[in-house]
Amino acid sequence: MQKKLLIIGYVWPEPNTTAAGGRMLQLLHFFIKHQYQISFASTASESNYSFDLGSLGVAKVAIKLNHSSFDELLQDFDPDIVLFDRFMAEEQFGWRVAQYAPRAVRILDTEDLHSLRMARHESYKKNTPFSSDQWLATDLAKREIASIYRCDFSLIISFFEIELLKEVLKIPDQLILHLPIMVNGITAKDQQDWLGYHEKQDFVCIGNGKHAPNIDAVVRLKKEIWPLIRQQLPEANLRVYGAYLPEHILQMSKPKEGFCVLGHAKEAKEVIGRARVNLAPLNFGAGIKGKLIDGMRFGTPSVTTTIGAEGMHPGLDWNGVIADDALSFANAAVALYKEEAIWENARKNGVTIVNQLYNIDILEDRFYSKIEEVKHRLSDFRAKNFIGEMLRHHTMAGTKYMSKWIEAKNKVS
Repeated sequence: MQKKLLIIGYVWPEPNTTAAGGRMLQLLHFFIKHQYQISFASTASESNYSFDLGSLGVAKVAIKLNHSSFDELLQDFDPDIVLFDRFMAEEQFGWRVAQYAPRAVRILDTEDLHSLRMARHESYKKNTPFSSDQWLATDLAKREIASIYRCDFSLIISFFEIELLKEVLKIPDQLILHLPIMVNGITAKDQQDWLGYHEKQDFVCIGNGKHAPNIDAVVRLKKEIWPLIRQQLPEANLRVYGAYLPEHILQMSKPKEGFCVLGHAKEAKEVIGRARVNLAPLNFGAGIKGKLIDGMRFGTPSVTTTIGAEGMHPGLDWNGVIADDALSFANAAVALYKEEAIWENARKNGVTIVNQLYNIDILEDRFYSKIEEVKHRLSDFRAKNFIGEMLRHHTMAGTKYMSKWIEAKNKVS
């Protein structure tokens, strides 16, 4: 009998606009490779950038919140695995999965620790130091950690985040699996195909406009960093790409000043691959940054911040420079742009990082082994996760009866 996977998506995947969309596509390819019949369900509306799931043989299912039709879907499809795309999806549908598909392995793909990113954003806006205690004091952190406990295991994308969960919260190893973005290793042939130092020119910055850290980074580039770079490199240009860029960002485009806001890039490989240096001056955020991995994959060194590089290269040299204040960031960007030997060494560092930490063959084996272990010892896993069972009993009971009340109210209306 064919194995079945149900994905409950917070949004429909957009791999050409977001790292999260690319991540979901990687997971889909993994399950297709292992011959799962896949249904992707979401309450969201599709956009012009939504991926054609049908091209992969994945069934699309539109679902409703607070509606018993989802219970019928679970019973009819009878999944072996249910994958929640971010903790909000687990909050909304987890109790239904536990009740109507109790034998299904419940996996949470966190994408990043959403609560950590939001807590850092608040600290940044208030100009106050960030601490893990501050993060844990938020309601969002409590909700997200509870979701991790309620699932059989969760996928954690960042080295920093998995250590945070283990060291600060003492979450058991059985509940979390480090599974970063998965990419093909960089071969000698790939490197030969890259443009060389003298063939590349200008700077690039890329990021989805719906993601607050990206918008803040573009504003910082425009106001603080780019004028300093331009003083030293008056002929250089910065090309800013991203889907969903808001109007105030589009209006920042000043080609005469070398600051060009160009909107959505259909192929990140093309625009990053042509640039000499990739800029990501991120002041807050979480997870790992797809744009920086893309820089490594396409032979373009990066200048980023401590937050930007966090959890991405433990024990390995960065493929460029890490700098936090505007002047240091600008000077690092100029030096990397002008010094060919430094630039070439940075590219080599990127190859090492990708091949050692993000190699798809190693990571897929890790994921498959975890799934098989949990499937064959599911009762034992759940028996050892008393906190998760307790949270599911209490919190999900509240969610369940609130949902049923809303459903009944809607029927009367």
